[in-house]
Amino acid sequence: MQATSNSRDPTRQPTPDPGSTFRVGQRVHFIGQPRRIGTVKYVGPVEGYSGIWIGVDWDADGEGKHDGSHNGVSYFTARGSDTASFVRSHNLSPGVALLEALETRYRTASTKEEEDEMYVLSTRNKRVSVELLGKHKIEDKVSRFEELTSASLSYLGVSFPGSPDHVSSTLPSLKELDLSGNLLANWEDIGIICEGLPALTALNLSNNAISPDIFNVPQLSNIRVLVLNQTGVIWKQVEVLKDSLPYVEELHLMGNNLREITPVSSTVVQGFNFLRLLNLENNCISAWDEIVKLSQLRSLDQIFLNNNNLNHVWYPDFGGLDEVPFKSLSGLFLGSNNIEDLDSVDSLNSFPKLMDIRLSENPVADHGKGGVPRFVFIARLAKVQILNGSEISPRERKESEIRYVRLVMSKSHGSSEEIRRLHPRFAELKEFHGLEDERPSTGASGPQKMASGLISISLKCVGASMGEKPPLLKKLPGTTTVGKLKNLCVSFFKLKSIKPVLFLQEEGSPLPTLLEDDMESLIELGVGNQSTILVDERP
Repeated sequence: MQATSNSRDPTRQPTPDPGSTFRVGQRVHFIGQPRRIGTVKYVGPVEGYSGIWIGVDWDADGEGKHDGSHNGVSYFTARGSDTASFVRSHNLSPGVALLEALETRYRTASTKEEEDEMYVLSTRNKRVSVELLGKHKIEDKVSRFEELTSASLSYLGVSFPGSPDHVSSTLPSLKELDLSGNLLANWEDIGIICEGLPALTALNLSNNAISPDIFNVPQLSNIRVLVLNQTGVIWKQVEVLKDSLPYVEELHLMGNNLREITPVSSTVVQGFNFLRLLNLENNCISAWDEIVKLSQLRSLDQIFLNNNNLNHVWYPDFGGLDEVPFKSLSGLFLGSNNIEDLDSVDSLNSFPKLMDIRLSENPVADHGKGGVPRFVFIARLAKVQILNGSEISPRERKESEIRYVRLVMSKSHGSSEEIRRLHPRFAELKEFHGLEDERPSTGASGPQKMASGLISISLKCVGASMGEKPPLLKKLPGTTTVGKLKNLCVSFFKLKSIKPVLFLQEEGSPLPTLLEDDMESLIELGVGNQSTILVDERP
């Protein structure tokens, strides 16, 4: 832990002197607009104007009028061309103490304007005022601070803790505290707040611009859930905080521009013995090697990696590691990355307990970019029970595996060695389901042979101009092409002057799959018995 002798006074009050109220680097919000938050970048005169001005670089794009320059003079460098403003000190707030924000949120009576906004629209589009049932009982309960177990103080301008003893005596039972979108800027103040709340187990500090310098953070042994989304905190600071959070179970680091995992004294992250959930969504991690550094966290059950830049996944070797890699991991969420190879998908079978996986919005899952449909993922992933948020039923697994085997048999013309390399589970699934090779042969054919190659499918018209037509159940050869099926649909449903478009509706998939290649056969597409084909029309 880093230490300093310059301890700050948590009970400090902002001085009213306009010349000394604000300092460069201070977090502020515009008076009356606590969501309009920025950082002071300049305090001083502006050429052509009298008095002292505060130069603010606002957090949100478009909140300012310039880039820190005025009339050709550069006073500071802002984030963007329209994020900076010069503001008089009386228009800015340096923030309030924690308990002042608590009073504002829970003991301030609703204004007439706020109550006027509580309405519903009648059938004649007129406003009808509403009153919340039990409103006064609820207000009475939350106003008794000593009984509060959960409090939301988001976007109220909290910038310092106030008296720790007063905080402790006022909120002795508080377990969950949301301080997102405030003006907290250093870990010393955050530590004081936590020390003053002995029952606190969950703390949300999202959207506070917290200093990377970490000083005087006490042991926060009660904290189980810590949310640091959009705070700029990267792994280097997490490592410094680690000793202060011995029992943390959930750590959220979304949207922090995090690019790498940087352990302090080893090649892998150590400690965090109770960490079950790690949320790294909306960051900039591109190399799976960074995630492998987390493989020795013994309790880690879920990793959220949606919206990063990952393009490949692999399971690490055991060599030189103390524990089985990712030995407790059951959920891995990889949506909206750049994964495009099936080797990455197959590698997920090596994770010992992995059963909940998200791969949506990756190239490998985009049928329009050469990706594969849901049933292929289910067949290739032996242990997965939930895919892309949808549970896989025993029936869906069986049908998916059978469809997959038939698909591989219809398309494979290489050696058994090549099939084994490209489709690691093919031989296992073929034997398990007792499937014979169904590729076309030159042998004798007859009614029994013909019947064994038929697929039972349901055809449903969904086009707006097709009218209401009952679904049709048809048995068709697996070799029927998409183009041939379109022609049959025109005949079956008497679709005059309509060019049909076909979609395969699969159980568990949120959207149907477009069947766009007229030359592909049903069996090549993995269409199996009891499949549903939607018949639509071209727009």
